[in-house]
Amino acid sequence: MAKIKQIFLLFNLLLSVLSTAQIKVAAERTNIYIPILQQQKVAIVGNQSSMIKNTHLVDSLLSRKVNIVKVFSPEHGFRGTADAGAKIEDGTDVKTGLQIISLYGKNKKPTPHQLQGIDIILFDIQDVGARFYTYISTLHYVMEAAGENNIKVIVLDRPNPNGHYVDGPIREKGFESFVGMHPIPIVHGMTIGEYAKMINGENWISEKCDLTVIEMENYTHQSSYDLPIKPSPNLPNARSVNLYPSLCLFEGTTVSIGRGTDYPFQHFGAPYLESSYSFTPKSGAGSKNPKHKNKECFGADLRFQENYLTAINLNWLIFCYNNSENKEKFFTNFFDKLAGTDKLRLQIIEGKTQKEIKSSWEEELKEFKKIRKNYLLY
Repeated sequence: MAKIKQIFLLFNLLLSVLSTAQIKVAAERTNIYIPILQQQKVAIVGNQSSMIKNTHLVDSLLSRKVNIVKVFSPEHGFRGTADAGAKIEDGTDVKTGLQIISLYGKNKKPTPHQLQGIDIILFDIQDVGARFYTYISTLHYVMEAAGENNIKVIVLDRPNPNGHYVDGPIREKGFESFVGMHPIPIVHGMTIGEYAKMINGENWISEKCDLTVIEMENYTHQSSYDLPIKPSPNLPNARSVNLYPSLCLFEGTTVSIGRGTDYPFQHFGAPYLESSYSFTPKSGAGSKNPKHKNKECFGADLRFQENYLTAINLNWLIFCYNNSENKEKFFTNFFDKLAGTDKLRLQIIEGKTQKEIKSSWEEELKEFKKIRKNYLLY
């Protein structure tokens, strides 16, 4: 029986590897979208993940004589090296001389002046499928500005590495923010292209935009996909991306998720916890002022878990709260924004178990999945 199970697991692994090898991201399907860009003034919304194999999308399109007039960049900047939440300045791309306009900080939405003379906006950014990952918020504002200014938007679709499940509380009214723009769960299970269709279809923007989504080839929501380029400085590998939806909630607490270490979003800890495992956050690239800087934090190493998550894990959060030195100060004001509700915080304070908390999400998640179905492409 054990041998049969082993063969079955190896077969599934082989299928997964083959599926990954065959995925063709939309950016690679140049024969479909480059004809649309011909004779048009094009703006790119992109970052370091906007690649066609080993060539950046901007460089590739310029070599094909596409008229790119400017570049818009999201959180972390065009080259993807800035800290989370860091102020990103406008500037000029050294390699191409193109004007770069930051869509983070005070200027989250392109202005009519910034969009003047643009015919098409081409959006190509690798997302990780979590509500509080701000690239989908940038997508919202880009689509809204495009709709208001009669500009066409083309989204080049990419795999969602957390696209195999849907989980978490739905963001409630009154908890809107840049890390929670829409009434969706923490893990939405959609690609960036599918999500763009939902933004338009659910009337979440003031004016619908003329939207085209260029689809991938050979992708399904169960496809295993390791990102070839880290989508932001503190998500360096597949393990961190998989753990991100669960561990990001710690950003609204007194617990560190390892910013300022070699393994961000792969372990957690705090000076007051008791454990044989520890790490010390230091100032460095991508995290200049990490939580508990230069203090030894004790907690858990999650790098070598046997299985990847297929649901949000709340047990780590509940454990840390129950063992915190000061429960009244454990949660910061940021936590409810990340959760999209104050209910999760209150449930943890009340001593609810993971099972009890998740049962309170079930009905709303069912309703969301019905809506989500209308926009799925794969």
